[in-house]
Amino acid sequence: MVEVEDTFAEAFNLWAARVLITAASEKWAKIAASVVTGYATSTIACDAEAGIDKFVPSSETPDGRPGVIVMFFASKKNLDHVLLNRIGQCVLTCPTTAVFDAMENPEMKFDTGAKMRYFGDGFQKKSELAGRTIYEIPVMEGIFKMEAELGVRKGVAGGNFMVLAEDWEKGLAATEAAVEAIQKIDNVILPFPGGICRSGSKVGSLKYKFMKATTNHKLCPTLREQVEDSEIPEGVGSAYEVVINGTTLDVVKQAMRDGIK
Repeated sequence: MVEVEDTFAEAFNLWAARVLITAASEKWAKIAASVVTGYATSTIACDAEAGIDKFVPSSETPDGRPGVIVMFFASKKNLDHVLLNRIGQCVLTCPTTAVFDAMENPEMKFDTGAKMRYFGDGFQKKSELAGRTIYEIPVMEGIFKMEAELGVRKGVAGGNFMVLAEDWEKGLAATEAAVEAIQKIDNVILPFPGGICRSGSKVGSLKYKFMKATTNHKLCPTLREQVEDSEIPEGVGSAYEVVINGTTLDVVKQAMRDGIK
């Protein structure tokens, strides 16, 4: 029998972008998606929270090539900079890739692609593809194509739940099953490695004023007998956290529900 504690998740708003990366092969689309979403687990120390949303077959992309949809979450002030830097350094540089907007119902648009065109040093061209305005930027390989504008909207970050288990083997297996269920849902990402965080944190520190975040001692099984405010029940030897970001509160709720089931 599995016990579920009916508690809360401290989700918060971040602005979101949803971007489609296509390439000549699924291999290169996946490589670009993996690199562009790297070092983006938490805005505690990263410029954004990012991850892979879904894989898209060539029959459903603007240029008829396999693709991957990735999502980025950051403050409204920083998101355009995040997109320009990450796409410029990680997708523009990746063999055979192209970039298109994939946000559903955007609240506004950033001219990220229009800014990226300046890399073409005046040799870039404006054109259309599948009803989208794009820029063709000459690169050593050939042409890098990017849609002129990327849609963004206010999203939800930090939806989460904990999995407590007798040991890490059982806990990890259960959490992996939760991740697998959540990954079937569109418009959500799990920004931590493999969708799982083993080192949940609390704001600030009990001891070090210079630390923005430190280990969540209340949920560390090895500290159960050492701290008075431990929330670890007897018999629990390991805990994992699943953090969920999505374009809407409803989709984050759905992901939490399906993951817990």
